[in-house]
Amino acid sequence: MAQIIETIDVEVPVRVAYNQWTQFESFPEFLDEVVSVTQIDDTTTRWKVNVAGADREFDAVIAEQHPDERVAWTSTGGETKHAGAVTFHKLTDASTRVTAQIDWEPEGFVEKAGAVVGAGSHAVKKDLQNFKEFIESRGAETGAWRGDVEA
Repeated sequence: MAQIIETIDVEVPVRVAYNQWTQFESFPEFLDEVVSVTQIDDTTTRWKVNVAGADREFDAVIAEQHPDERVAWTSTGGETKHAGAVTFHKLTDASTRVTAQIDWEPEGFVEKAGAVVGAGSHAVKKDLQNFKEFIESRGAETGAWRGDVEA
């Protein structure tokens, strides 16, 4: 299993960064490979992604969620097997460190080759940069879900 860990600092309060991250249906606006995310219920989302030209669909279940701290998930069904967590750390009243950790099982030659050369890490780093630009340019979240999901 491959593991990716990337971090970025964003110039918004932790509450704003966290609230935006809970708006899963907005992910295509800043996550390059995400075509769409549909919120099924409080803890289930349906994803359509395009990775290296290959269309994939899967569901993800929120395994743990704590406001202003952490969102963790695991995929269910589909070809893409992965799990991960995004954590939020207050740096100052106006800045937040966002860390993404993703564990995934590369499928097929292209994904396995990409994992060897760090393509996944590069993609996550770019997505976090896109998130930074998205949330800082807005200055406010597009919505929020403040529910707590115990592991």
